[in-house]
Amino acid sequence: MLLLEVISGERLPKPERGKMRVHKINNVNKALDFIASKGVKLVSIGAEEIVDGNAKMTLGMIWTIILRFAIQDISVEETSAKEGLLLWCQRKTAPYKNVNVQNFHISWKDGLAFNALIHRHRPELIEYDKLRKDDPVTNLNNAFEVAEKYLDIPKMLDAEDIVNTARPDEKAIMTYVSSFYHAFSGAQKAETAANRICKVLAVNQENEHLMEDYERLASDLLEWIRRTIPWLEDRVPQKTIQEMQQKLEDFRDYWRVHKPPKVQEKCQLEINFNTLQTKLRLSNRPAFMPSEGRMVSDINNGWQHLEQAEKGYEEWLLNEIRRLERLDHLAEKFRQKASIHEAWTDGKEAMLKHRDYETATLSDIKALIRKHEAFESDLAAHQDRVEQIAAIAQELNELDYYDSHNVNTRCQKICDQWDALGSLTHSRREALEKTEKQLETIDQLHLEYAKRAAPFNNWMESAMEDLQDMFIVHTIEEIEGLISAHDQFKSTLPDADREREAILAIHKEAQRIAESNHIKLSGSNPYTTVTPQIINSKWEKVQQLVPKRDHALLEEQSKQQSNEHLRRQFSSQANVVGPWIQTKMEEIGRISIEMNGTLEDQLSHLKQYERSIVDYKPNLDLLEQQHQLIQEALIFDNKHTNYTMEHVRVGWEQLLTTIARTINEVENQILTRDAKGISQEQMQEFRASFNHFDKKQTGSMDCDDFRALLISTGYSLGDAEFNRIMSVVDPNHSGLVTFQAFIDFMSRETTDTDTADQVIASFKVLAGDKNFITAEELRRELPPDQAEYCIARMAPYQGPDTVPGALDYKSFSTALYGESDL
Repeated sequence: MLLLEVISGERLPKPERGKMRVHKINNVNKALDFIASKGVKLVSIGAEEIVDGNAKMTLGMIWTIILRFAIQDISVEETSAKEGLLLWCQRKTAPYKNVNVQNFHISWKDGLAFNALIHRHRPELIEYDKLRKDDPVTNLNNAFEVAEKYLDIPKMLDAEDIVNTARPDEKAIMTYVSSFYHAFSGAQKAETAANRICKVLAVNQENEHLMEDYERLASDLLEWIRRTIPWLEDRVPQKTIQEMQQKLEDFRDYWRVHKPPKVQEKCQLEINFNTLQTKLRLSNRPAFMPSEGRMVSDINNGWQHLEQAEKGYEEWLLNEIRRLERLDHLAEKFRQKASIHEAWTDGKEAMLKHRDYETATLSDIKALIRKHEAFESDLAAHQDRVEQIAAIAQELNELDYYDSHNVNTRCQKICDQWDALGSLTHSRREALEKTEKQLETIDQLHLEYAKRAAPFNNWMESAMEDLQDMFIVHTIEEIEGLISAHDQFKSTLPDADREREAILAIHKEAQRIAESNHIKLSGSNPYTTVTPQIINSKWEKVQQLVPKRDHALLEEQSKQQSNEHLRRQFSSQANVVGPWIQTKMEEIGRISIEMNGTLEDQLSHLKQYERSIVDYKPNLDLLEQQHQLIQEALIFDNKHTNYTMEHVRVGWEQLLTTIARTINEVENQILTRDAKGISQEQMQEFRASFNHFDKKQTGSMDCDDFRALLISTGYSLGDAEFNRIMSVVDPNHSGLVTFQAFIDFMSRETTDTDTADQVIASFKVLAGDKNFITAEELRRELPPDQAEYCIARMAPYQGPDTVPGALDYKSFSTALYGESDL
């Protein structure tokens, strides 16, 4: 009973002082009852045998006491006492040559294991390198003597007995080794505390590195967005098609070269942010709050602004190119019509101002009147061209043609000249009509010729103008319409030829009459300048222009057929790629909800799925090539498909981002599972429960569904408790709970984590129970980099028992978990 009081530190019931056998038995039973109260089962050991001096029973009881009070309290990594003691010995002697501890009997015969244990903790007591494996007695006696002299461990064993026994007594060696364990337990405790602190500091250092990487990547991406948005928002049109086509090529380079790496950077930044937040949650650290302006929401807002700026930019460029092309066409048409009109008006003002009628004879006056009537007919015929010129100038102004000033100046000059011609024509007619009564005869045939030749000449000029007119079309239907109109024009040529023959017949009839009546005609027809030679020459020109027009129309028809082929080629590929992307998006949605097998299997399946998506990229590249051919051909619409290149690009980016985010979610689940010790079965059970209550299959659920999920896992929820849980799983108050948030909550509820109190306790061990720690102690107990990490961040200790250089490890430990500021 006295022995048990000494080794347990507890008081036993008072012993009976009598000397009779019954008193002795009662005292021994009190001792045995105390042993049983400590959870030790006594098998076949009775008080009577002890009192009677049964040596075997007595030794069995002594071993039971040793096992309970000297060995059973030993625990290494939650193993049994014997296994824990053996594991401790193996770890401590692992660096030593010729030592291989596998048991508590023959592994200790050569004495090297005992010496290694002492040298590991007190290297100044043992010269281990001088020991020889073939001298076990010397080795054993050296260890026993050093242990007794310097470590206060009694010499329980005899070297000769161990060496001369094939299998030394296991219990004796275990008892003796346990004395070493208890002797060095203080060092073991300090080592455990140091390991815990190193682990916590390593987590903090890694997290700080990840935070710095996030800040740098976020700054670079936001700066690129800031530089790019003004360029995309610049919708100031250029003056020429070449300048606008260069802007279009720059935009294509942006889509092909500049933006794809930034899409990957944005996706990687979100993945890094999610991984960092997961690691912070798993290590009980406060969530990472990026610096002002670099939040994930700031990046998403900037990206949305970027995409908003992109939207319609390519369409604006193409519309501008189309507008400039239309402007060039109209400007050339204006110049052509203006040149023809100016050539016609050349000299007309001087002719109208000429006062020749004042000195003319009566017949000359008659001729001048007829000539003036022909001119008025010609003038009226040119009215339509002048109106066309004004209309084209007006359209150029409305379309903001860059050279509108010169166009307007020229148009105004033509209109002013036209008004002047009209006024002069009216004045001349009035002057001629004053003498009209004096005119008696006129050559009707010449007059008739002039009247019919002028409109016919004008028709030929208009026909030549139309046959040489430039045209621009964008569809097969438009070119076929021009071909149809041209065919209709050709059908009128026979009638026009008959009109030409009739006009020439009038001229021949006038000559025949003059000759038959011996009339000598003086000069050409006084009523017109359109001679038969001019009519025949222009008719021949019309005949030459018709086949040229045929050829130009056929060439354009071939071009439009080629464009139609490009449209169908693009639509054929787009109608495959577009639905493929939509299908893959739907499949990823199903995969993220219906994940089966282990998380590693799911991750492998998702990465294989990602590779299949990346392998599909050549189909997108082919579509880009076809799209570029369409743009180079200036094709502006495609009725064969609803998919534009912009839609396909956005869909492809969303597909890559979605699969990357899904993979990251599984990786974070693996990280959570491994860090929290969640089994695969638990993870699958969590997933199955979440999917069951995720009614809409969206990967998140509302409050009511989440409450039902918690109840199904065994939670008894009141409103206060449920509100507490919601504040944990939905800190942003979005009203939705994701699967990752659910896993984080369940892992915190079912596993243990390191805390600030644990770290404070560990530092207290290293400090020898003091309320402060010195830099010297930190450098002695921790690896160099982590010791300096602590020294640089610990505040000076302010307590009453402070010494120079004392550091406050309590506030430092608390700050590691975000509970206060240093």
